[in-house]
Amino acid sequence: MGNVFGRKSRPSRVTEQDKAILQLKQQRDKLKQYQKRITLQLEKERLLAKQLLKDGRKEKALLLLKKKRYQDQLLDKTENQISNLERMVQDIEFMQIEMKVIEGLKVGNDCLKSMHEIMSIEDVERILDETQESIEYQRQIDEMLAGALTQEDEEAVLAELEAITQGEDVTLPEVPTEPIPEVPEAAKAEPEKREAKNKPDREMLAA
Repeated sequence: MGNVFGRKSRPSRVTEQDKAILQLKQQRDKLKQYQKRITLQLEKERLLAKQLLKDGRKEKALLLLKKKRYQDQLLDKTENQISNLERMVQDIEFMQIEMKVIEGLKVGNDCLKSMHEIMSIEDVERILDETQESIEYQRQIDEMLAGALTQEDEEAVLAELEAITQGEDVTLPEVPTEPIPEVPEAAKAEPEKREAKNKPDREMLAA
C-alpha cells in the first residue's frame, strides 16, 4: 500500500500550448453551433415575415425583418470570430512545429560541439597527414619492388602466396637439368648370365 500511494506520477505530456489549442477549438465549435442555430431561426423568421405580409400585417412583418437584420449582423460577427479562432489555432500549431525544429537544431548543434571537442581540427589534419605519409611510403616500396624483382622472382612470390593461402608452406626440390646417362648393353646382359648360371645348381639341390 505504501508503494502504491508513494509512487510518483508521470509528468503529463500535454503542454500549455495543447491546452490553449483545445480551448480555442471548443470555443470555435460553440460559435459554430450558435451560428447554425441562428441561421435556422433567421430562415423561420423570413418565412414568417412573408406570411405576415400576405395576411396584411405589414407593421408586424417590418418589425420582424428589423430583428432579422440585427441577427444577420450578429451572424457576420460570429463568422469573423470563428475565423479569428481558427487562425489563432493554426498560428499556435505552427509555432509548436517551429519550436520542435529549433529544439532539433539545438540538439544537433550540441552534438556537433561535443564531436568537435573530442576531435579538433588539428587532430583531423594530423590524421590526414599520417594517412598521406603511409600512402606515399607504400608507393615507394611498390616502386622499389617493381624495379628490383625479376620475372622469376615474381613467379616465386606468387607461388609462395598460393602455398600460404592453401595453408601449406611446401619447398619443392629442384628439377635436375643434366640428362640421365644411358645403361650399356653389357650391363643389361650381366643379370641374365648370372641367372642362367645359377639355374642348374638350384635343380641339383632340388633332386
